[in-house]
Amino acid sequence: MIDPIHLLKRTGSSTLGKTAYDTSWVARLNDIDSEMANGALSWICSNQLPDGSWGSHVPLYYHDRIVCTLGAMIALTHRGRRGQDRIQVEKGLAALDRLTLGATQGLRLDPNGATVGFEMIVPTLVAHAEKIGIIKQQGDRILGRLKHQRQAKMAKLNGVRISRFITAAHSAEMMGTDQLHLLDKENIQELNGSVGNSPAATAYYLLYVDQNNTKAFEYLKNTCDGGGAPTITPIEIFERIWVLWNITLAGLHQDNKVLEQCQTHIDYIERNWQKGKGIGFSQTYSIPDGDDTCVGFDLLISFGRKADIDAVLAYEEKEWFRCFPLEVLPSLDVNIHALGALRKAGFDKTHPAVQKVLRLLHTNRQSGSFWFDKWHLSPYYTTAHAIIHCQEYDLDLCRPAVEWMVKSQKADGSWGFCGFSTAEETAYCLQALSIWKRAGNRVPIGRLQLARDWLLRHLDPPYPPLWLDKSLYSPEVVVQAAIISALELSKEVQ
Repeated sequence: MIDPIHLLKRTGSSTLGKTAYDTSWVARLNDIDSEMANGALSWICSNQLPDGSWGSHVPLYYHDRIVCTLGAMIALTHRGRRGQDRIQVEKGLAALDRLTLGATQGLRLDPNGATVGFEMIVPTLVAHAEKIGIIKQQGDRILGRLKHQRQAKMAKLNGVRISRFITAAHSAEMMGTDQLHLLDKENIQELNGSVGNSPAATAYYLLYVDQNNTKAFEYLKNTCDGGGAPTITPIEIFERIWVLWNITLAGLHQDNKVLEQCQTHIDYIERNWQKGKGIGFSQTYSIPDGDDTCVGFDLLISFGRKADIDAVLAYEEKEWFRCFPLEVLPSLDVNIHALGALRKAGFDKTHPAVQKVLRLLHTNRQSGSFWFDKWHLSPYYTTAHAIIHCQEYDLDLCRPAVEWMVKSQKADGSWGFCGFSTAEETAYCLQALSIWKRAGNRVPIGRLQLARDWLLRHLDPPYPPLWLDKSLYSPEVVVQAAIISALELSKEVQ
Protein backbone atom coordinates (compact mmCIF):
# COMPACT_ATOMS: atom_id res chain seq x y z
CA MET A 1 0.00 0.00 0.00
CA ILE A 2 1.02 3.60 -0.59
CA ASP A 3 1.43 5.50 2.69
CA PRO A 4 -0.41 8.87 2.55
CA ILE A 5 2.01 10.52 4.97
CA HIS A 6 5.02 9.46 2.90
CA LEU A 7 3.26 10.66 -0.24
CA LEU A 8 2.48 14.05 1.31
CA LYS A 9 6.15 14.44 2.25
CA ARG A 10 7.07 13.93 -1.43
CA THR A 11 4.37 16.27 -2.72
CA GLY A 12 5.67 19.48 -4.26
CA SER A 13 8.84 17.93 -5.64
CA SER A 14 7.48 17.90 -9.23
CA THR A 15 8.18 14.23 -9.86
CA LEU A 16 7.79 13.89 -13.63
CA GLY A 17 9.10 11.54 -16.28
CA LYS A 18 11.50 12.70 -19.00
CA THR A 19 10.43 13.44 -22.56
CA ALA A 20 12.38 13.13 -25.79
CA TYR A 21 11.11 16.45 -27.12
CA ASP A 22 12.37 18.70 -24.33
CA THR A 23 15.54 16.65 -23.94
CA SER A 24 16.30 17.12 -27.64
CA TRP A 25 16.46 20.89 -27.17
CA VAL A 26 18.88 20.56 -24.26
CA ALA A 27 21.05 18.22 -26.35
CA ARG A 28 21.62 21.07 -28.82
CA LEU A 29 23.35 23.26 -26.21
CA ASN A 30 26.82 21.81 -26.70
CA ASP A 31 28.44 25.23 -27.20
CA ILE A 32 26.94 26.45 -23.92
CA ASP A 33 27.59 23.44 -21.69
CA SER A 34 28.92 20.28 -23.27
CA GLU A 35 28.44 18.13 -20.16
CA MET A 36 24.73 18.91 -19.89
CA ALA A 37 24.22 18.59 -23.66
CA ASN A 38 26.10 15.29 -23.81
CA GLY A 39 23.98 13.90 -20.99
CA ALA A 40 20.84 14.87 -22.88
CA LEU A 41 22.18 13.38 -26.11
CA SER A 42 22.99 10.11 -24.34
CA TRP A 43 19.44 10.04 -23.00
CA ILE A 44 18.09 10.52 -26.53
CA CYS A 45 20.29 7.69 -27.83
CA SER A 46 19.16 5.35 -25.06
CA ASN A 47 15.43 6.03 -25.40
CA GLN A 48 14.62 5.38 -29.04
CA LEU A 49 11.59 3.12 -29.30
CA PRO A 50 11.76 -0.29 -31.04
CA ASP A 51 9.95 1.07 -34.12
CA GLY A 52 12.57 3.82 -34.52
CA SER A 53 10.46 6.69 -33.20
CA TRP A 54 10.71 8.64 -29.95
CA GLY A 55 7.98 9.53 -27.47
CA SER A 56 5.76 7.58 -25.13
CA HIS A 57 5.96 3.82 -25.76
CA VAL A 58 2.40 3.44 -24.52
CA PRO A 59 0.04 4.91 -25.28
CA LEU A 60 0.78 5.64 -28.93
CA TYR A 61 -0.31 9.24 -29.43
CA TYR A 62 0.50 10.49 -32.91
CA HIS A 63 1.10 14.11 -31.92
CA ASP A 64 3.49 13.07 -29.15
CA ARG A 65 5.41 10.65 -31.40
CA ILE A 66 5.80 13.17 -34.24
CA VAL A 67 7.05 16.09 -32.15
CA CYS A 68 9.42 13.85 -30.14
CA THR A 69 10.80 12.06 -33.21
CA LEU A 70 11.45 15.28 -35.13
CA GLY A 71 13.17 16.84 -32.11
CA ALA A 72 15.35 13.80 -31.45
CA MET A 73 16.46 13.47 -35.08
CA ILE A 74 17.42 17.15 -35.22
CA ALA A 75 19.49 16.83 -32.04
CA LEU A 76 21.26 13.71 -33.31
CA THR A 77 21.98 15.29 -36.68
CA HIS A 78 23.43 18.42 -35.09
CA ARG A 79 25.49 16.54 -32.56
CA GLY A 80 25.98 12.99 -33.77
CA ARG A 81 29.37 12.01 -35.13
CA ARG A 82 29.23 8.26 -34.68
CA GLY A 83 27.91 5.78 -37.17
CA GLN A 84 25.40 4.65 -34.56
CA ASP A 85 23.92 8.14 -34.41
CA ARG A 86 23.36 8.13 -38.17
CA ILE A 87 21.71 4.72 -37.94
CA GLN A 88 19.35 6.03 -35.25
CA VAL A 89 18.43 9.00 -37.43
CA GLU A 90 17.73 6.67 -40.36
CA LYS A 91 15.49 4.52 -38.17
CA GLY A 92 13.77 7.66 -36.92
CA LEU A 93 13.20 8.86 -40.46
CA ALA A 94 11.64 5.53 -41.45
CA ALA A 95 9.40 5.70 -38.36
CA LEU A 96 8.41 9.28 -39.17
CA ASP A 97 7.50 8.23 -42.71
CA ARG A 98 5.27 5.49 -41.33
CA LEU A 99 3.68 7.90 -38.87
CA THR A 100 3.02 10.58 -41.46
CA LEU A 101 1.75 8.15 -44.11
CA GLY A 102 -1.14 7.47 -41.76
CA ALA A 103 -0.96 10.86 -40.13
CA THR A 104 -4.13 12.29 -41.61
CA GLN A 105 -6.11 9.45 -40.11
CA GLY A 106 -3.87 9.00 -37.07
CA LEU A 107 -3.87 12.62 -35.99
CA ARG A 108 -7.63 12.67 -36.28
CA LEU A 109 -7.83 9.51 -34.21
CA ASP A 110 -6.07 11.22 -31.29
CA PRO A 111 -9.36 11.93 -29.49
CA ASN A 112 -8.16 14.87 -27.40
CA GLY A 113 -6.60 16.66 -30.35
CA ALA A 114 -3.14 18.17 -30.64
CA THR A 115 -0.55 18.36 -27.93
CA VAL A 116 0.21 21.89 -26.69
CA GLY A 117 1.50 24.16 -29.46
CA PHE A 118 1.68 21.31 -32.00
CA GLU A 119 0.54 23.25 -35.08
CA MET A 120 3.06 26.01 -34.22
CA ILE A 121 6.00 23.88 -33.10
CA VAL A 122 6.00 21.21 -35.80
CA PRO A 123 6.39 23.64 -38.75
CA THR A 124 9.50 25.12 -37.10
CA LEU A 125 10.91 21.62 -36.58
CA VAL A 126 10.06 20.58 -40.14
CA ALA A 127 11.68 23.70 -41.59
CA HIS A 128 14.81 23.04 -39.56
CA ALA A 129 14.88 19.34 -40.51
CA GLU A 130 14.51 20.28 -44.18
CA LYS A 131 17.29 22.84 -43.89
CA ILE A 132 19.81 20.39 -42.44
CA GLY A 133 18.85 17.67 -44.87
CA ILE A 134 17.08 15.16 -42.62
CA ILE A 135 13.83 15.15 -44.54
CA LYS A 136 12.75 16.19 -48.02
CA GLN A 137 10.65 19.27 -48.63
CA GLN A 138 7.23 18.43 -47.19
CA GLY A 139 5.22 20.60 -49.58
CA ASP A 140 1.58 19.53 -49.46
CA ARG A 141 2.17 16.53 -47.21
CA ILE A 142 0.50 16.84 -43.86
CA LEU A 143 3.58 18.13 -41.99
CA GLY A 144 4.15 20.69 -44.73
CA ARG A 145 0.53 21.88 -44.62
CA LEU A 146 0.88 22.76 -40.95
CA LYS A 147 3.04 25.74 -41.89
CA HIS A 148 -0.07 27.51 -43.20
CA GLN A 149 -1.72 27.14 -39.78
CA ARG A 150 1.40 28.56 -38.16
CA GLN A 151 1.43 31.51 -40.56
CA ALA A 152 -2.22 32.26 -39.79
CA LYS A 153 -1.64 32.16 -36.06
CA MET A 154 1.53 34.24 -36.34
CA ALA A 155 -0.50 36.87 -38.17
CA LYS A 156 -2.83 37.04 -35.16
CA LEU A 157 0.18 37.64 -32.92
CA ASN A 158 1.25 40.66 -34.98
CA GLY A 159 1.97 43.48 -32.55
CA VAL A 160 1.91 41.16 -29.52
CA ARG A 161 5.12 40.72 -27.53
CA ILE A 162 5.56 37.27 -25.98
CA SER A 163 6.32 37.75 -22.28
CA ARG A 164 5.92 35.62 -19.19
CA PHE A 165 2.39 37.02 -18.86
CA ILE A 166 1.26 35.29 -22.08
CA THR A 167 0.79 31.51 -22.24
CA ALA A 168 2.62 31.39 -25.58
CA ALA A 169 5.87 31.77 -23.62
CA HIS A 170 5.55 28.13 -22.54
CA SER A 171 5.99 27.20 -26.22
CA ALA A 172 8.35 30.05 -27.15
CA GLU A 173 10.40 27.73 -29.38
CA MET A 174 7.51 27.85 -31.85
CA MET A 175 8.86 31.29 -32.86
CA GLY A 176 11.80 29.60 -34.55
CA THR A 177 14.46 31.93 -35.94
CA ASP A 178 12.05 33.84 -38.18
CA GLN A 179 9.88 35.34 -35.43
CA LEU A 180 12.43 36.23 -32.76
CA HIS A 181 11.27 39.86 -32.92
CA LEU A 182 7.99 38.81 -31.24
CA LEU A 183 9.78 37.87 -28.02
CA ASP A 184 9.79 40.40 -25.19
CA LYS A 185 13.35 39.44 -24.34
CA GLU A 186 13.50 41.57 -21.21
CA ASN A 187 10.32 40.16 -19.69
CA ILE A 188 10.04 36.58 -20.90
CA GLN A 189 11.93 34.79 -18.12
CA GLU A 190 10.33 33.63 -14.89
CA LEU A 191 11.99 34.21 -11.53
CA ASN A 192 13.52 30.73 -11.65
CA GLY A 193 15.25 31.53 -14.95
CA SER A 194 12.93 29.43 -17.08
CA VAL A 195 10.81 30.47 -20.01
CA GLY A 196 7.30 29.31 -19.17
CA ASN A 197 8.59 26.57 -16.83
CA SER A 198 9.48 24.71 -20.02
CA PRO A 199 12.91 23.09 -20.55
CA ALA A 200 12.41 23.23 -24.34
CA ALA A 201 11.47 26.92 -24.38
CA THR A 202 14.32 27.73 -21.99
CA ALA A 203 16.87 25.85 -24.10
CA TYR A 204 15.56 27.68 -27.17
CA TYR A 205 16.05 30.99 -25.34
CA LEU A 206 19.64 30.06 -24.49
CA LEU A 207 20.35 28.88 -28.01
CA TYR A 208 18.92 31.82 -29.97
CA VAL A 209 18.43 34.77 -27.61
CA ASP A 210 20.97 34.92 -24.78
CA GLN A 211 23.71 32.28 -24.62
CA ASN A 212 25.19 33.87 -21.51
CA ASN A 213 22.04 33.85 -19.42
CA THR A 214 23.12 32.29 -16.13
CA LYS A 215 19.64 31.92 -14.66
CA ALA A 216 18.34 30.01 -17.68
CA PHE A 217 21.38 27.77 -17.60
CA GLU A 218 20.96 27.05 -13.88
CA TYR A 219 17.29 26.21 -14.40
CA LEU A 220 18.18 23.62 -17.02
CA LYS A 221 21.10 22.28 -15.00
CA ASN A 222 18.79 21.68 -12.04
CA THR A 223 16.08 20.23 -14.28
CA CYS A 224 18.12 17.78 -16.36
CA ASP A 225 19.09 15.40 -13.60
CA GLY A 226 20.12 12.14 -15.26
CA GLY A 227 20.28 13.66 -18.73
CA GLY A 228 16.60 13.81 -19.64
CA ALA A 229 14.24 16.77 -19.22
CA PRO A 230 10.50 16.78 -18.37
CA THR A 231 7.93 18.61 -20.45
CA ILE A 232 7.05 21.10 -17.70
CA THR A 233 8.57 21.84 -14.29
CA PRO A 234 8.09 22.87 -11.57
CA ILE A 235 4.39 22.22 -11.01
CA GLU A 236 4.55 22.24 -7.21
CA ILE A 237 1.25 24.06 -6.63
CA PHE A 238 -0.59 21.79 -9.06
CA GLU A 239 0.80 18.76 -7.21
CA ARG A 240 -0.20 20.11 -3.82
CA ILE A 241 -3.70 20.97 -4.96
CA TRP A 242 -4.43 17.61 -6.57
CA VAL A 243 -2.83 15.45 -3.89
CA LEU A 244 -4.82 17.27 -1.21
CA TRP A 245 -8.02 17.07 -3.25
CA ASN A 246 -7.69 13.31 -3.55
CA ILE A 247 -6.74 12.93 0.11
CA THR A 248 -9.71 14.98 1.33
CA LEU A 249 -12.14 13.34 -1.12
CA ALA A 250 -11.55 10.08 0.75
CA GLY A 251 -11.57 11.72 4.19
CA LEU A 252 -7.98 10.66 4.90
CA HIS A 253 -7.21 14.11 6.36
CA GLN A 254 -9.39 13.23 9.35
CA ASP A 255 -6.41 11.30 10.68
CA ASN A 256 -4.42 13.78 12.79
CA LYS A 257 -1.02 12.72 11.42
CA VAL A 258 -2.23 13.04 7.84
CA LEU A 259 -3.88 16.38 8.67
CA GLU A 260 -0.60 17.67 10.07
CA GLN A 261 1.15 16.93 6.78
CA CYS A 262 -1.71 18.51 4.83
CA GLN A 263 -1.44 21.81 6.72
CA THR A 264 2.02 22.57 5.30
CA HIS A 265 0.68 22.24 1.79
CA ILE A 266 -2.50 24.22 2.42
CA ASP A 267 -0.31 26.97 3.90
CA TYR A 268 1.63 27.07 0.63
CA ILE A 269 -1.55 27.25 -1.43
CA GLU A 270 -2.96 30.03 0.76
CA ARG A 271 0.27 32.07 0.53
CA ASN A 272 0.16 31.93 -3.26
CA TRP A 273 -3.54 32.73 -3.63
CA GLN A 274 -4.12 36.11 -5.32
CA LYS A 275 -7.35 37.92 -4.49
CA GLY A 276 -9.48 38.26 -7.61
CA LYS A 277 -7.07 36.09 -9.65
CA GLY A 278 -6.71 32.79 -7.83
CA ILE A 279 -3.65 30.66 -8.33
CA GLY A 280 -1.48 29.00 -10.99
CA PHE A 281 0.29 25.65 -11.24
CA SER A 282 3.57 27.00 -9.84
CA GLN A 283 4.91 29.89 -7.82
CA THR A 284 7.37 30.38 -10.69
CA TYR A 285 4.71 30.68 -13.42
CA SER A 286 3.27 34.15 -13.81
CA ILE A 287 -0.20 33.25 -15.09
CA PRO A 288 -2.92 31.91 -12.76
CA ASP A 289 -5.41 29.51 -14.34
CA GLY A 290 -9.00 28.47 -13.94
CA ASP A 291 -8.36 24.83 -13.07
CA ASP A 292 -5.97 25.35 -10.17
CA THR A 293 -8.07 28.29 -8.99
CA CYS A 294 -11.32 26.29 -8.86
CA VAL A 295 -9.84 23.30 -7.04
CA GLY A 296 -7.65 25.55 -4.88
CA PHE A 297 -10.75 27.48 -3.77
CA ASP A 298 -12.52 24.23 -2.90
CA LEU A 299 -9.56 23.13 -0.78
CA LEU A 300 -8.97 26.43 1.01
CA ILE A 301 -12.61 26.65 2.07
CA SER A 302 -12.58 22.99 3.14
CA PHE A 303 -9.60 23.66 5.41
CA GLY A 304 -11.14 26.81 6.86
CA ARG A 305 -8.82 29.18 5.03
CA LYS A 306 -9.56 32.41 3.17
CA ALA A 307 -10.37 32.41 -0.53
CA ASP A 308 -12.63 34.68 -2.57
CA ILE A 309 -15.22 33.29 -4.96
CA ASP A 310 -14.61 36.37 -7.12
CA ALA A 311 -11.32 34.74 -8.16
CA VAL A 312 -13.26 31.76 -9.52
CA LEU A 313 -15.86 33.95 -11.21
CA ALA A 314 -13.07 35.92 -12.90
CA TYR A 315 -12.68 32.95 -15.26
CA GLU A 316 -16.32 32.98 -16.33
CA GLU A 317 -16.91 33.63 -20.03
CA LYS A 318 -20.18 33.95 -21.95
CA GLU A 319 -20.58 30.20 -22.49
CA TRP A 320 -18.03 28.54 -20.18
CA PHE A 321 -15.30 28.97 -17.61
CA ARG A 322 -11.87 29.37 -19.18
CA CYS A 323 -8.57 27.89 -18.12
CA PHE A 324 -6.22 30.53 -19.58
CA PRO A 325 -6.67 33.89 -21.31
CA LEU A 326 -7.32 33.87 -25.08
CA GLU A 327 -8.57 30.27 -24.91
CA VAL A 328 -10.27 29.22 -28.16
CA LEU A 329 -11.96 26.00 -26.99
CA PRO A 330 -13.07 25.24 -23.44
CA SER A 331 -11.63 22.64 -21.12
CA LEU A 332 -14.47 20.49 -19.79
CA ASP A 333 -12.31 19.55 -16.81
CA VAL A 334 -12.02 23.20 -15.79
CA ASN A 335 -15.78 23.62 -16.02
CA ILE A 336 -16.43 20.46 -14.02
CA HIS A 337 -14.04 21.70 -11.33
CA ALA A 338 -15.77 25.10 -11.46
CA LEU A 339 -18.96 23.26 -10.41
CA GLY A 340 -17.07 21.95 -7.38
CA ALA A 341 -16.04 25.48 -6.43
CA LEU A 342 -19.52 26.90 -7.00
CA ARG A 343 -21.04 24.16 -4.88
CA LYS A 344 -18.53 24.86 -2.12
CA ALA A 345 -19.52 28.55 -2.29
CA GLY A 346 -23.19 27.60 -1.83
CA PHE A 347 -24.47 28.27 -5.37
CA ASP A 348 -27.67 26.32 -6.04
CA LYS A 349 -28.67 24.61 -9.27
CA THR A 350 -30.65 27.59 -10.54
CA HIS A 351 -27.66 29.96 -10.49
CA PRO A 352 -26.77 31.09 -14.04
CA ALA A 353 -23.11 30.08 -13.61
CA VAL A 354 -24.11 26.55 -12.59
CA GLN A 355 -26.62 26.27 -15.43
CA LYS A 356 -23.98 27.44 -17.88
CA VAL A 357 -21.64 24.58 -16.96
CA LEU A 358 -24.41 21.99 -16.97
CA ARG A 359 -25.45 23.09 -20.48
CA LEU A 360 -21.87 22.80 -21.65
CA LEU A 361 -21.62 19.26 -20.29
CA HIS A 362 -24.96 18.17 -21.77
CA THR A 363 -23.91 19.54 -25.16
CA ASN A 364 -20.43 17.99 -25.24
CA ARG A 365 -21.07 14.38 -24.20
CA GLN A 366 -19.63 11.65 -26.42
CA SER A 367 -22.28 9.08 -27.38
CA GLY A 368 -24.51 10.75 -24.81
CA SER A 369 -22.45 9.20 -22.01
CA PHE A 370 -18.88 10.38 -21.38
CA TRP A 371 -16.45 13.26 -21.91
CA PHE A 372 -12.97 13.94 -23.26
CA ASP A 373 -10.78 16.88 -22.34
CA LYS A 374 -7.72 18.53 -23.86
CA TRP A 375 -5.52 18.20 -20.77
CA HIS A 376 -5.87 14.46 -20.15
CA LEU A 377 -5.87 11.60 -22.63
CA SER A 378 -8.38 9.37 -20.85
CA PRO A 379 -12.14 10.03 -20.81
CA TYR A 380 -12.24 8.25 -17.44
CA TYR A 381 -10.53 11.21 -15.77
CA THR A 382 -13.03 13.77 -17.01
CA THR A 383 -16.06 11.49 -16.66
CA ALA A 384 -15.15 10.43 -13.11
CA HIS A 385 -14.83 14.04 -12.02
CA ALA A 386 -18.14 14.88 -13.69
CA ILE A 387 -19.87 12.11 -11.72
CA ILE A 388 -18.29 13.33 -8.49
CA HIS A 389 -19.11 17.03 -8.96
CA CYS A 390 -22.47 16.85 -10.75
CA GLN A 391 -24.36 14.51 -8.41
CA GLU A 392 -25.81 17.32 -6.30
CA TYR A 393 -26.72 19.37 -9.37
CA ASP A 394 -27.91 16.96 -12.07
CA LEU A 395 -28.42 13.23 -11.51
CA ASP A 396 -29.77 12.80 -15.04
CA LEU A 397 -26.41 14.01 -16.36
CA CYS A 398 -24.58 11.45 -14.21
CA ARG A 399 -26.62 8.30 -14.85
CA PRO A 400 -25.55 7.64 -18.47
CA ALA A 401 -21.93 8.31 -17.45
CA VAL A 402 -22.16 5.78 -14.62
CA GLU A 403 -23.74 3.21 -16.94
CA TRP A 404 -20.99 3.74 -19.52
CA MET A 405 -18.33 3.39 -16.85
CA VAL A 406 -19.80 0.15 -15.51
CA LYS A 407 -20.24 -1.33 -19.00
CA SER A 408 -16.66 -0.49 -20.00
CA GLN A 409 -15.10 -2.18 -16.96
CA LYS A 410 -12.91 -5.08 -18.04
CA ALA A 411 -13.55 -8.65 -16.87
CA ASP A 412 -10.60 -8.46 -14.43
CA GLY A 413 -12.07 -5.37 -12.74
CA SER A 414 -9.81 -2.74 -14.34
CA TRP A 415 -10.32 0.13 -16.76
CA GLY A 416 -8.20 1.44 -19.61
CA PHE A 417 -9.14 3.46 -22.66
CA CYS A 418 -6.08 2.90 -24.88
CA GLY A 419 -6.30 -0.87 -25.18
CA PHE A 420 -4.55 -1.65 -21.91
CA SER A 421 -5.49 -1.28 -18.25
CA THR A 422 -3.95 1.34 -16.00
CA ALA A 423 -3.94 1.88 -12.26
CA GLU A 424 -4.63 5.58 -12.83
CA GLU A 425 -7.82 5.09 -14.84
CA THR A 426 -9.00 2.29 -12.56
CA ALA A 427 -8.52 4.60 -9.58
CA TYR A 428 -10.63 7.35 -11.17
CA CYS A 429 -13.49 4.97 -11.91
CA LEU A 430 -13.31 3.41 -8.46
CA GLN A 431 -13.46 6.88 -6.88
CA ALA A 432 -16.50 7.92 -8.90
CA LEU A 433 -18.47 4.70 -8.48
CA SER A 434 -17.71 4.50 -4.75
CA ILE A 435 -18.97 8.04 -4.21
CA TRP A 436 -21.98 7.32 -6.43
CA LYS A 437 -22.87 4.31 -4.28
CA ARG A 438 -22.19 6.12 -0.99
CA ALA A 439 -24.81 8.66 -2.08
CA GLY A 440 -27.38 5.83 -2.18
CA ASN A 441 -27.24 5.06 -5.88
CA ARG A 442 -26.93 1.61 -7.40
CA VAL A 443 -23.72 -0.03 -8.60
CA PRO A 444 -23.82 -3.71 -9.68
CA ILE A 445 -22.79 -6.06 -6.88
CA GLY A 446 -19.15 -7.07 -6.88
CA ARG A 447 -17.92 -4.49 -9.41
CA LEU A 448 -16.21 -2.30 -6.81
CA GLN A 449 -14.54 -5.22 -5.04
CA LEU A 450 -13.27 -6.57 -8.35
CA ALA A 451 -11.79 -3.16 -9.19
CA ARG A 452 -10.31 -2.76 -5.73
CA ASP A 453 -8.65 -6.18 -5.88
CA TRP A 454 -7.12 -5.39 -9.29
CA LEU A 455 -5.87 -2.01 -8.11
CA LEU A 456 -4.21 -3.51 -5.03
CA ARG A 457 -2.22 -5.77 -7.39
CA HIS A 458 -1.21 -2.98 -9.77
CA LEU A 459 -0.72 0.13 -7.66
CA ASP A 460 3.04 0.60 -8.05
CA PRO A 461 4.71 2.92 -10.59
CA PRO A 462 5.75 3.51 -13.29
CA TYR A 463 2.47 4.77 -14.70
CA PRO A 464 1.85 5.34 -18.44
CA PRO A 465 1.85 9.07 -19.32
CA LEU A 466 -1.78 10.10 -19.85
CA TRP A 467 -1.50 13.86 -19.29
CA LEU A 468 -1.14 16.28 -22.20
CA ASP A 469 1.36 19.09 -22.58
CA LYS A 470 3.79 19.43 -25.49
CA SER A 471 4.46 15.75 -24.87
CA LEU A 472 2.62 13.14 -22.81
CA TYR A 473 3.62 13.05 -19.14
CA SER A 474 2.64 11.56 -15.82
CA PRO A 475 2.56 13.48 -12.48
CA GLU A 476 3.44 10.47 -10.33
CA VAL A 477 2.43 11.78 -6.90
CA VAL A 478 -0.95 12.94 -8.21
CA VAL A 479 -1.63 9.51 -9.69
CA GLN A 480 -0.61 7.85 -6.43
CA ALA A 481 -2.91 10.17 -4.49
CA ALA A 482 -5.82 9.10 -6.71
CA ILE A 483 -4.96 5.45 -6.06
CA ILE A 484 -4.82 5.98 -2.28
CA SER A 485 -8.11 7.85 -2.40
CA ALA A 486 -9.84 5.16 -4.48
CA LEU A 487 -8.73 2.37 -2.18
CA GLU A 488 -9.92 4.25 0.88
CA LEU A 489 -13.29 5.20 -0.66
CA SER A 490 -13.97 1.62 -1.75
CA LYS A 491 -13.33 0.02 1.66
CA GLU A 492 -16.93 -0.11 2.83
CA VAL A 493 -19.18 0.38 -0.17
CA GLN A 494 -19.95 -3.20 -1.24
